[in-house]
Amino acid sequence: MTQNVSPPRDSTSKVPPAGEQPAWRAVLFRADVRTLSLLGVLAVLILIGGLTKPDQFLDTRNLQLVLTQASVIGVVTVGMTFVIISGGIDLSVGAIVALASVWATTVATQEYGFAGILFTAVLVGLGCGLVNGVLIAYGGMVPFIATLAMLASARGLALQITDGRTQIVTVDSVLDLGERDAYVLGVPPLVLVFAAVTVVGWLVLNRTTFGRRSVAVGGNAEAARLAGIDVRRQRLYLYLLSGLCCGIAAFLLIVLAGSGQNTNGNLYELDAIAAAIIGGTLLTGGRGTIVGSVLGVLIFTTITNIFALNNLQTDVQQIAKGAIIVAAVLVQRRTASTT
Repeated sequence: MTQNVSPPRDSTSKVPPAGEQPAWRAVLFRADVRTLSLLGVLAVLILIGGLTKPDQFLDTRNLQLVLTQASVIGVVTVGMTFVIISGGIDLSVGAIVALASVWATTVATQEYGFAGILFTAVLVGLGCGLVNGVLIAYGGMVPFIATLAMLASARGLALQITDGRTQIVTVDSVLDLGERDAYVLGVPPLVLVFAAVTVVGWLVLNRTTFGRRSVAVGGNAEAARLAGIDVRRQRLYLYLLSGLCCGIAAFLLIVLAGSGQNTNGNLYELDAIAAAIIGGTLLTGGRGTIVGSVLGVLIFTTITNIFALNNLQTDVQQIAKGAIIVAAVLVQRRTASTT
């Protein structure tokens, strides 16, 4: 008499219960919902701008201006997103932008033309990022304190270089990038640079080992270390990346303003952090998206533009931004508690 014996169950091939989504699908679902929500907010803002000032807001030149203004802070935000994902913070990005912009626009630097200005801006950004990275990764300093010290030092050095005066750019090849003749199919060159940085940032975060290591360090630094990741070196690279983005942003700001000032980049650190937060990046690290951060930048820039066109006061604008940040954090906490 034969007896049917069911094969032993393989504990490694567990099937999720009916109605339960695999973890990766849940993560993708949350990301899609977050992105769609941000797109919805941006669409509402565009609608408000179109209804309140249709002739001005929907004008092609105004839309180009919004994208151009978003480009500078957007590049900074890409670097900030990587830092926050890793569990760090960088309060010095605005000061680094200021220092890089004034160092790159001195009379001595401008003698080397376009290449000299670009090279100096990027080099200063990398240098500041290197100092931050060394202090945090190898010096054991808390990121908040190390970058706060860099903020004060970079601002002071920028003021010392300029002596409080505006440094006018006289290099035509740099100034020409801000002219309409340089637009590519109606798109300003600064926006193209921002788009390129965004694409590269997305690829690095989502398609490279560097991106996966950054997420791992932010999620659990000790577990990442036990898995063979050099946590200190990874953090150093991340602050170098943030400094590089600041250097690029400084050059874009030089093109946009046609000058270098020690007041450049004022409050960029707050805008970049806020954009990353409402884009879905956790301040505790371990999760974040480049697309969400970029949408956050566009939302804040659009708000600023709408308030300017309607002659509304800056304090009301800041209150609106603060309300959006609080709402984004509450949504993050609600999402985290339900998963």
